[in-house]
Amino acid sequence: MSAQQPQVSHGKTVLTLVGVVFLMGGLAWASIPLYDWFCKVTGFGGTTQVAADGSGVVLNETIIVRFDASLDRDMPWEFKTVQDDVTIRIGETGLIYYEAYNPTDRVVAGTASYNVAPYSTGAYFTKIDCFCFTEQVLQPGERVMMPVTFYVDPEIVNDREAKFAQHITLSYTFYETDLPEDVAQLASDTSVVQN
Repeated sequence: MSAQQPQVSHGKTVLTLVGVVFLMGGLAWASIPLYDWFCKVTGFGGTTQVAADGSGVVLNETIIVRFDASLDRDMPWEFKTVQDDVTIRIGETGLIYYEAYNPTDRVVAGTASYNVAPYSTGAYFTKIDCFCFTEQVLQPGERVMMPVTFYVDPEIVNDREAKFAQHITLSYTFYETDLPEDVAQLASDTSVVQN
């Protein structure tokens, strides 16, 4: 009695492997936008929300919002909070400032990343306007005040975990980025004229 060996189709195996490679590549490509979307919708990882205006509902309960400023190790700016914290009523629109200074002799562009802690409050911390929405460009020696307009969504009091938060910490980290083309060209033209 001889055992029959099954016929293996090499073409089918190759096609399956190619399909797996494309599937994994597609998942890898889509993972970052899907994760960003997930964080924005849920507030996961301290991702904040964005709104066009205030909540319209202001509660008598207050919460302390703390502010933190840091720089990437390669960022040459000075960056700090103007005030350390503010006590605000839940739902009330707040306005605070951060200060940035470019002590170098060159134009420097920067982008801020941000989050809030505790993470459970991220879905309820809502920014109306923020310097972090756009790239910031500072001229040599320039000092600027950068505003953040925000509110804490009144729905926080209904969240089984976030409602116990006594304070929220809003943190920013600035990273140096490439200059926009028009600014880089202007800086290049200016340095040629000075030399």
